[in-house]
Amino acid sequence: MQIYLDYSATTPPRPEAIAAVTNTMQQQWGNPSSLHEWGRRSATVLERARMQVADLVGADPGAIVFTSGGTEANHLAVFGVARRCTAPGHAIASRVEHPAVSEPMARLQRQGWDVTWLEVDGNGRVDPADLAASLRPDTALVSIIYGQSEVGTLQPIAELGRMARDRGVLFHTDAVQVAGRLPIDVSTLPVDLLSLSSHKLYGPQGAGALYVRPGVELAPWLRGGNQEFALRSGTQAVPTLAGFGAAAALAAVEVETEMQRLQNLRDRLFDRLSDCPYLQPVGDRWHRLPHHVSFCLQDLPENVTGKAIVRQCDLAGLAISSGSACHSGKTAPSAVLSAMGYSPQQAKNGIRLTLGRHTTAVDVDWTAMVLKQILVRSRLVGKSDIRLASV
Repeated sequence: MQIYLDYSATTPPRPEAIAAVTNTMQQQWGNPSSLHEWGRRSATVLERARMQVADLVGADPGAIVFTSGGTEANHLAVFGVARRCTAPGHAIASRVEHPAVSEPMARLQRQGWDVTWLEVDGNGRVDPADLAASLRPDTALVSIIYGQSEVGTLQPIAELGRMARDRGVLFHTDAVQVAGRLPIDVSTLPVDLLSLSSHKLYGPQGAGALYVRPGVELAPWLRGGNQEFALRSGTQAVPTLAGFGAAAALAAVEVETEMQRLQNLRDRLFDRLSDCPYLQPVGDRWHRLPHHVSFCLQDLPENVTGKAIVRQCDLAGLAISSGSACHSGKTAPSAVLSAMGYSPQQAKNGIRLTLGRHTTAVDVDWTAMVLKQILVRSRLVGKSDIRLASV
């Protein structure tokens, strides 16, 4: 029995998204910037996808800038604001940002910017009072992740965004893990910039978007052709974006019911594992992504790390992760868990199980049973290379 529980890393593209990609490659393959019929057909596909993505977050289509993914959307937000400034200024981010935000912020620091890194509590949440105290007259940008991919914690984005807006400061949020899993409406959510990714909501990999609130000006990220409102030049990947649009349209219809279903499965998995002494839940239990379950290992031999358990789960047919897929090959302690107050050893011992459209209650129950067996055997044998004879 094989069960995929790594939906925060990527999701399997939906048949409708695959069909949109295939049809576009076969029938609407023209350059959307061309004025002839082939170009016009492709441009129609592109703008339909823009409307579909815009509808998912309650935006005007003209506020959606297509990118190659969530990472590029984050880079466009951070550097797009910074490069409009005539001199280095002040920016704010949290200690639990995805590297697609934290590393651009660190680069700004090396370029002379003053970056305030907001601390988080033991559940990974930012205290709004800390943001209020950190805002300055020269603050150009605040970037706070909406839903943390490694530990599942949701930030109080509405409150944080309102604080920034009241002070006239641009506010960006990385909503890659949230879109399609929780309702988003930028007409009421006080954000100026919001990042999205296709492959996190059952669309193809290689597509993303940045919502840019009307009136917000950014410096171009790529120059040369004036596509994407002159912010991201280059011929758009129309087939991939058509798949993104198809997935976004389905997510917009299903988000409410799927959110509740995932929450029920999430809580069921937490409950099934609550009696396991080797698992300590991490992240905020209530302010949490609906599909996300995460733990730190405890009371196990030192060499039984999160990655060791991931490997054993893989042998048993379970696909889980030991944190963000962007760090899957690293052995250093998790920066996110470290920021939450975990020791260096504990911060190497995180595991993450994330649920999706194909997850069932049977999958959850089987996973809990198998994971418990793996942990018990790891404890008894005390080696990370144990093999399961059978499960």
